[in-house]
Amino acid sequence: MQLDGRRESTNVDDRRTSGGAVAGGLGIAGVVIAGLIYLLTGQQVDPSQFDMGGQTTQTNVEFSQEEQELASFAKKILAGTEDIWTAYFSQAGLGTYTSPTMVLYTGTTRSGCGTGSASMGPFYCSADQCLYIDLSFFTSMKRQLGADGDFAYAYVIAHEVGHHVENQIGVLGQAHQQMARMREAAANQMSVRIELLADFLAGVWAHYDNEVFGSLEEGDLEEAIRCASVIGDDYLQKKAQGFAVEESFTHGTAQQRVKWLAAGLQSGDVNQGLKIFNMNYNDL
Repeated sequence: MQLDGRRESTNVDDRRTSGGAVAGGLGIAGVVIAGLIYLLTGQQVDPSQFDMGGQTTQTNVEFSQEEQELASFAKKILAGTEDIWTAYFSQAGLGTYTSPTMVLYTGTTRSGCGTGSASMGPFYCSADQCLYIDLSFFTSMKRQLGADGDFAYAYVIAHEVGHHVENQIGVLGQAHQQMARMREAAANQMSVRIELLADFLAGVWAHYDNEVFGSLEEGDLEEAIRCASVIGDDYLQKKAQGFAVEESFTHGTAQQRVKWLAAGLQSGDVNQGLKIFNMNYNDL
């Protein structure tokens, strides 16, 4: 990605010098950590169940150049989402867009959703409207899943911001209310819809970020597609245990995730993504 001269967001809470307790979040993080557990232990894990508790600890941290560069990168991507979604909400008559706060942390931290850890990866908490990131996740993503590149990392952040957009326009809360009344299989299908919409919204952001700033470079699209393909439920389950259980999918297949990310990139139209909630599940 071409980010030279781009501003860094100041809407950041940097907690990297202290530990805490971490929360079960929503989004790409759940499926990636489940994938890492599959690879390391072969144990099937529900990505939504990561309330680990624990005591707050304090640590002194010296950041490497790579860590600081990743922090700057994440702040620039967040700034890009602020610029694009603020303009989009205004032009589409969606009201005023309020950006999530990005919390940078190391190891563990406390959130409005409970407690969580670095092993969870990035997550969005609708209770406090914050996006939580331990930057070491990107190294794990590269080593464990083979997903690398700046646009792949940007897609991860934009996906979580996509959940915030869902929250702002009301569909996230509505979906959660419906899921509370559903049987597990139906609730899982609703979870897939939420995740695919966040993928789509990440694509919408990239569409306009490139239109306004000329940010995408040769190979960037392939990086994001590679990332989307290796975090599909079917890919992770087959890699871990040799087979996939469709009824347990909560984030969508590799094909679905690539499809909806690409659709957002191409259309730049949020309304096209909202069709996910009205489609036959088998047609997603």
